[in-house]
Amino acid sequence: MPRWLSGQLLVASPTISDPHFARTVVLVVDHDDDGALGIVLNRPTDTVIEVAVPDLAEMFDADEVVHEGGPVQPEALLTVAEFRDPAEAALLVLGRIGMVRGDDDAERPLVDRARAYAGYAGWAPAQLEQELEEDDWLVLDARPDDLFQPDASRLWHLALERLGGPFALLAHVPEDPSVN
Repeated sequence: MPRWLSGQLLVASPTISDPHFARTVVLVVDHDDDGALGIVLNRPTDTVIEVAVPDLAEMFDADEVVHEGGPVQPEALLTVAEFRDPAEAALLVLGRIGMVRGDDDAERPLVDRARAYAGYAGWAPAQLEQELEEDDWLVLDARPDDLFQPDASRLWHLALERLGGPFALLAHVPEDPSVN
């Protein structure tokens, strides 16, 4: 079965007003006839991994924080990692980058870098396609460094700049243009 937009980035159009997705960049983890699953990449929290999930801390840099991955099941923790052995991924998304298995008993895989997300974004069958037709999202090829951007909160701006042309100009428009 095709995984249409899997491994791509969805960059929120500046017109999206839904607070869950305004100015977000979403990695599409899986997309097929049954719908789509993604993770919001650019919403870091103040919660340090070491405090939130000490059992997983060894996979992360010492100061790594949990990110808001989306509005669906915010109590669920999903981990994306760059695997040394891609066969250890529960699902590969982009090159050696994939989802870490959620088995508590599983041995922790060797990873070069990892990031944890609370919750995820989900779309019903044909919902994402409709949103794309309505120009709610811009599609951009994901790069491994997008997923591990040191200042994740800047990813929306960086993605628009990468799209170039008029999108690069939109990257610099304030959230509320009336305060400019």
